[in-house]
This record gives sequence, C-alpha cells and structure tokens, in this order.
Amino acid sequence: MQLYNKLSAKERAALIDAAGKDRITISFYQYHQIKNPQILRDKLFLDWNTLDVLGRIYVSYEGINAQLSVPSENMHTLKKQLDSISFLKDIRLNVAIEQDNKSFLKLKVKVRNKIVADGLNDVTFDVTNKGIHVNAAEFNALLTDPNTICVDIRNHYESEIGHFEGAITPDVDTFRDSLDLIEAELKDHKEDKKLLMYCTGGIRCEKASAYYKHKGFKNVFQLEGGIIEYTRQVNTLGIENKFLGKNFVFDDRRAEKISEDVIAHCHQCGKTADTHTNCANEGCHLLFIQCDECASTMENCCSTACQEIIHLPYETQKELRKGKHGSNKIFKKGRSEVLKFKG
Repeated sequence: MQLYNKLSAKERAALIDAAGKDRITISFYQYHQIKNPQILRDKLFLDWNTLDVLGRIYVSYEGINAQLSVPSENMHTLKKQLDSISFLKDIRLNVAIEQDNKSFLKLKVKVRNKIVADGLNDVTFDVTNKGIHVNAAEFNALLTDPNTICVDIRNHYESEIGHFEGAITPDVDTFRDSLDLIEAELKDHKEDKKLLMYCTGGIRCEKASAYYKHKGFKNVFQLEGGIIEYTRQVNTLGIENKFLGKNFVFDDRRAEKISEDVIAHCHQCGKTADTHTNCANEGCHLLFIQCDECASTMENCCSTACQEIIHLPYETQKELRKGKHGSNKIFKKGRSEVLKFKG
C-alpha cells in the first residue's frame, strides 16, 4: 500500500506534460475537531493518489488545510469524495484565479499539530467563535466606513506585492508574529472600531477573528474566502476591485495578478517589479523580488556569491550545502543583507 509520494518533481512534471490534460488548482480549509488525524491523512492520500491529485495538505486535531491541483476530468469525483466526509460536505472550494498545470508537482499530506502555526497555547481560546463573514460588496462598503480599521493578516512579503487600499500591513515574517502585534497596536479600539481582516483564502482570518474576539474586540469582520473569493466575485458580479497588485500564493505560481498595479520593487536594483524568484543556488533558495533584467544578469541568483556557486560542479555544490539548514531564512525575502533594495 503506497502512502507517500514516490516521484520526484521532475518526473511528475514529465508525466503532466505527457498526459496533456488540464488541471485545476483549488484550496479549502475547515476547522473541525478530528480525533485521529493520521487515519484521515492516510485515507486522503489513498483516495487522492488514485485521482492524480497533487498538492500540500495539512491535517491536525483542529481541522484540515488543503492546497491542491487535480485533473479537470477528476474534479467531480474529488468533490464527491469530500462530500462523503461529514465535516467537509458542501465545503467551499477556492478555485485559483490563474491556472497552471504545474502549480504542484507532488502530493504531500502531512499531520501537523495545527493547520495554521499560531504559537498560541491558550486552552480557553475557541477557534469556532469566529467573526462575521462578509462578501466582496460588504467588504468594500466596510472599507469606506471611517469607523473601520482594515488589517492584512498576511506576512510582509505577501502584502509587499499586493494589498487592499488603506489596509494596515504588519511588518511580520509569520502569522504568529502578527497576532500580538496587531492587538497591541489596536488595543485602544477594541470597542469603538470595526476590525476588518483579510488573507489569501480565509484560513488565517478564521483563526485571527476568533482570537481577537477572545481578546475583547467587539466588532470583528473577515473577508469570506479571502482575496481569492473576493476576486472571483469582482470578476463575476462586476464589483469594484479595491485590491492593488498581486495576490501571493504558496505554490509554484507564486502569485496571481489581481490588478494591473505594480506596487513593489526589485530587491536588487530598485526598479518597479513584483515577481518573486527563488535563488538558483539550492544551498540558499532565498525567495525575493527580481526584475527581468536582474534575473538575466544574476542568473536568478540573489548575490554574486550564489551566482559563483551555481557554476561549480554539482558534487561540489552538495558538499557546500552539507550540514547547513537555511530553510528558516527562505521566507525572510527582502530582509536579506545581500539585497540592496530590501522590503
């Protein structure tokens, strides 16, 4: 019985090309008390592996968080499988605005302590006591209300390339960093202001809204379905778009264009740009913003040191990487000292 992915990304990419079939990138989440996450994890892998589903899925005692890619022809079967699980029946699926058949190249279903790392150890905190969900039109109306404070619940590298007009964008690297920072900054407005939050697909806001209600905020609102669902409603219902730039996504697409605005700059030369790239040096792999000119000159590297390394023999590069773990630095993005125009 195969319970884990056995193909490399390169092998999977070749299979996708050979199949020649369109795939759909979707995401969903659900907070729910799961008694045995491992059993659900194994069931999902077995079910989805047969459907050629790829993606990154986290299962925990508090629920599920899924970002995945599925062949279009298997979408109906996938939906039936989800509906057969009681707490996932009729779950809203966020369909990506911009499709890419290679948004994911492996199926990874992992058991985690939490589906969103929040750093909270408060046993009195009830994640189901969430804020009021609002749709795109309601969100726009709240944005124009002078009694509203709009907060981006995402990280600085996400909001750097795109955010809503007038939103507070915390300068944080992780979700857990943002929770206490936002509470401290807004502590004097727990009763007199409306706290309006948004994130990529809604999962972080779901937890944050419950957390802030727990902390005494009286009027808490969240954008249902996040930026992804907001954009769908804007496009299908003709609602005014108040989002500027791109929506950062955690797959190989890295971002979806929501408006024509380019609000960021290249971290190497300062030129207007909003395209993220991973440093070509596998021992670095820093994710940063790079314009086309710098990508060409620097060969997709973040520094001349990394550029020199990628021209070394592969075995030499492996030796240089041995014993070094830089994964905690990858998402620091524009904060790296090697970048002249940091975010």
